[in-house]
Amino acid sequence: MKILLAACNAKYIHSNLAVFSLKAYAEEYHEHILLREYTINQQKDDIMRDIYKAGADVVCFSCYIWNISFVRELMTDLAKILPGVEFWVGGPEVSFDAEEFLQENPHVKGVMVGEGEETFLELVKHYTEKQISLEKIRGIAYRDEEGVHHNGWREVTDLSAVPFVYEDMKDFANRIVYYESSRGCPFSCSYCLSSVDKKLRFRSLELVKKELQFFIDQKVPQVKFVDRTFNCRHDHAMAVWQYITEHDNGVTNFHFEISADLLREEELELMKTMRPGLIQLEIGVQSVNPNTIQAIHRTMNLEKLTAVVAKIHSFGNIHQHLDLIAGLPYEDYGSFRNSFNVVYAMQPQQLQLGFLKVLKGSHMMETAREYGIVYKSREPYEVLCTRWLSYGEILRLKMVESMVEVYYNSGQFQHTLKYLEPFFPDAFGLYEALGEFYEKKGYGEISHSRIRRYEILLEFLEEYPQISLETAADRMIYDLYLRENLKSRPSFASDQKPWEKAVWEYRRAHEIPKTAHIEVFRDGKVLLYDYTRRDLLLNNAYVEEISLF
Repeated sequence: MKILLAACNAKYIHSNLAVFSLKAYAEEYHEHILLREYTINQQKDDIMRDIYKAGADVVCFSCYIWNISFVRELMTDLAKILPGVEFWVGGPEVSFDAEEFLQENPHVKGVMVGEGEETFLELVKHYTEKQISLEKIRGIAYRDEEGVHHNGWREVTDLSAVPFVYEDMKDFANRIVYYESSRGCPFSCSYCLSSVDKKLRFRSLELVKKELQFFIDQKVPQVKFVDRTFNCRHDHAMAVWQYITEHDNGVTNFHFEISADLLREEELELMKTMRPGLIQLEIGVQSVNPNTIQAIHRTMNLEKLTAVVAKIHSFGNIHQHLDLIAGLPYEDYGSFRNSFNVVYAMQPQQLQLGFLKVLKGSHMMETAREYGIVYKSREPYEVLCTRWLSYGEILRLKMVESMVEVYYNSGQFQHTLKYLEPFFPDAFGLYEALGEFYEKKGYGEISHSRIRRYEILLEFLEEYPQISLETAADRMIYDLYLRENLKSRPSFASDQKPWEKAVWEYRRAHEIPKTAHIEVFRDGKVLLYDYTRRDLLLNNAYVEEISLF
């Protein structure tokens, strides 16, 4: 008997912690369990061939909003070539409408609802030893000759009982490694499925420290904690942060999703001492509109959050990623613009402008009609319009999102943007105008090189006579050389020939290596870019002002 656990990830760099956890929990039956990871970018024929050759008797797919249509189509065709195989699915995308899913997909035998470790173990026992019948397995919906049955949800699992899933890290080379030290969430944000599970549990700190040491010893580049609010319990968060600080290998980065307004002074003092790049923080702000925050049942002290983000920013050693969600109740275009400007002023390394997704099982789905929230019928169930936000305004925000991703989140235009922002009504207005320019010129549908993005920005600025194009171009050159010693100079760079002799003599006198770059700007300022001394947080070259004479 062979049982195949199959994951279809969004990208190759992702891994699926869920299927590895199921396999580890059923380790006593390891000889019966196969595991395969694919991506939704692969050809379905290639995946079908691989699953066919695996020779499994049971195939179980892990289902999410990013892969559900892909998995549905895959199973429909697999059922034709594997008529004797029974198909099971699990995951958030099928747990909350399991019976409906089985009615719509007659080739699927059953659905594992909710947490799957113990449920999967009992399914393995059912298939390999006939120890337990399907009607006695909690946490499944299944079909038989009599119809579709739902056995109810299973009690949650003791997280410390789930074995550590990682052994040979060679299998995860160049991929994101995910880790879980808690499940559930104490908060009730209406758009989030984590709020459904109110039974917050923590993995034993003894186990956590042992497992973190494994990552540290293996020099894993990044470990991404999937805990929904990592710092919701102070002693747990503090213990983990203290441990990775004391055992830092100088390489591994740890990613945490936190509530900034819950951080205490003790945690902040520890963060201040951390190696640049040891941790990065993802902080969900979502909106600064108090009516919106109340409507989505979110707990947030904006004043404290702002102060904490500013304090962490002052440390200069921690990457902060702040999130906003467009399409929430009571947030119209003007309100979202204000939310954007407030968060932008916090100067995060990345600002994620996301769009509401009305997920199955979430409270938001139950209240969508009340708030006039219209969303796509198929995954990812993204908002189309609300009582406060039209579809046309959603499209405008999409343009802003695209420009923020290219020009802000890339980190390649930092000094250019700081020069430009004062010429626009607010930060949002800059990205809004730039997005409209892209649309007018038809640039949005084209893939552009890095240099071309700078050229388009200069072209955009030609419409603003109050902005000095020469100054803007110099700022762009400053930003370009911060990242790399360019092999060829862009067309908008100032002529360096008048300074060639002086630069050469300075290099010889000070033994400046060829790997460094010296740039003379139009205002006479001369900067030396040293790429051997990079900013450990942003990876920018070290810059020093020098004098050639």
